[in-house]
Amino acid sequence: MNWSSGKDASFALWTLRQQGRFDVRYLFTTLSAGYKRVSMHGVQEALLDEQARQTGIPLKKAFLPEHASMEDYNQVMQEQMAAMVQEGIRHAVFGDIFLEDLKQYRETQLARAGMQGVFPLWRQNSRSLLLQMIQAGFKAIVVCANARYLDASFAGRIINEQFLADLPPEVDPCGENGEFHTFVFDGPLFRAPVSFTPGDTVERVYAPSGQSDAPAGQAANWDNRFYFKELLPLAF
Repeated sequence: MNWSSGKDASFALWTLRQQGRFDVRYLFTTLSAGYKRVSMHGVQEALLDEQARQTGIPLKKAFLPEHASMEDYNQVMQEQMAAMVQEGIRHAVFGDIFLEDLKQYRETQLARAGMQGVFPLWRQNSRSLLLQMIQAGFKAIVVCANARYLDASFAGRIINEQFLADLPPEVDPCGENGEFHTFVFDGPLFRAPVSFTPGDTVERVYAPSGQSDAPAGQAANWDNRFYFKELLPLAF
């Protein structure tokens, strides 16, 4: 199970369990090697560890170098998948919903490793999915908001029906286009909630791949400015 720590991965795993078709051997997550945080989400490794512990599923991690290129990412992923194939694992699960190019990319990379992709949420309605997640009891917090689509006030928001009502009309309800990312801290997958304290909201501006981070506030034509909500782990 490709595990981002967010709501779509969580709901995909829950859906898979409801179907009873697969035995999920591992949660698999990529983190930044320098910062020990979940890629794109910015969640601390300690919170990821506790989250996985509450699911009862072993966690596998891969660490990406700072300013990792697509070639770096592909190499790390191929190595990880090859190791899992050696264990007899033949399927990789993703929480993707409708991005065709991303699904095709994943399937191409998986085929090279001798694996197949599984997409439990594929082609479902994003708004309906989010409501199903809420009704099923999943509790998630926005840990990253893309400044191109959302202002800083959305970082740290709890995912609920009011959050859905407050989203701008051009934003996908599940953030499928990268508008926001979440951390799930409770729900039917977990034995107990993951405890944390919300910290500061931090603005980060990223330069193109291979360059140093740009100063906060610089404008660019790519999605390079994000608001991260720091989550501080409590004693586990």
